[in-house]
Amino acid sequence: MKHMAAILVGIVCCAGELSPAAEEPSPETLLLKDFHPRSVYKIPRTEVAKARYPAIDMHAHAYAKTPEQVDRWVRVMDEHGIAKAVVLTGTTGKQFDDLMALYSKYPGRFELWCGFDYTGYDQPGFGPAAVKELQRCFDAGARGVGELGDKGKGLVYCRPTKAWGIHLDDPRMDGLLEKCADLKMPINIHVADPYWMYEPMDARNDGLMNAYTWRLDDQPGIVGHAGMVDILERAVKRHPNTTFVACHFANCSYDLGRLAKLFDECPNLYADISARYAETAAIPRFTAKFYETYQDRLVYGTDMGLSPGVYRITFRILESADEHFYDWDNFSYHWPLHGLALGDSVLERVYRTNALKILHK
Repeated sequence: MKHMAAILVGIVCCAGELSPAAEEPSPETLLLKDFHPRSVYKIPRTEVAKARYPAIDMHAHAYAKTPEQVDRWVRVMDEHGIAKAVVLTGTTGKQFDDLMALYSKYPGRFELWCGFDYTGYDQPGFGPAAVKELQRCFDAGARGVGELGDKGKGLVYCRPTKAWGIHLDDPRMDGLLEKCADLKMPINIHVADPYWMYEPMDARNDGLMNAYTWRLDDQPGIVGHAGMVDILERAVKRHPNTTFVACHFANCSYDLGRLAKLFDECPNLYADISARYAETAAIPRFTAKFYETYQDRLVYGTDMGLSPGVYRITFRILESADEHFYDWDNFSYHWPLHGLALGDSVLERVYRTNALKILHK
């Protein structure tokens, strides 16, 4: 990374208001990781404090660990127009039961999803015990499964057991995926990661500031980005009665046309928009057109914690027509963000209507 350490002379002039020069590194020694420009354009700035429609956050996690923290989260949700949060626990057994007990004070505001129990996945006879635990979690209140996750080495997100080397399209997963169809439990699945993480970490990688932190290019034996999306496609097509939600635009932000092809061929597939606002707000016109075309297949989500600022930046990107702004509290790419100015019909579907269909409400 040392060869990427310096930014060209003069680039600091884009940073807007700076601390006294004595406290700042010189342009010759400014590290890429410390380059946080501020927009100096005198253009409209929109504050969107509340979602246009009562929103369902389809991608949250168990951020609140105590009853008091759960109470505070509900207050933040009320202030920002979040009607419900789907808490993707990825857990089974006692871990799941404890979370159900914690969040049960607000049954209408939180919906908890469980994970899969991969115990013995590498042994003969794997399947029936995992299906039995899935049924038990359903009986305990789970209404979906997720977040499952596979960045190329296997399904490793669920706790307590990780399944290295087994992917969503593996025949060993068939019993679980079919049981989800029987129970009408949708599955949230994280496949791959943003494309920049798989690219070489060099001067040509325009997502380097964020990609370097999450790099996957240096991991041997990993399934590449295209291969992971192909795995998703095969699994979704083999289980047409199971509803899948590919989180983060199926990590196809760099090529929404690939996601469009999946939508066209897989009516049982949705995608959540969580944690990919920076990637898609960089190309606002193309992204807005994609939202308009596939407004029935996208659902709102955050996956960035529960602070007020998280909700407000997502609303600003979706609803405003603001141009060329940054939010270094939430995003770490160098490029500016732009509002998508989505229309009311699109916003209502993305914020709420599509989620209600997935949740069978």
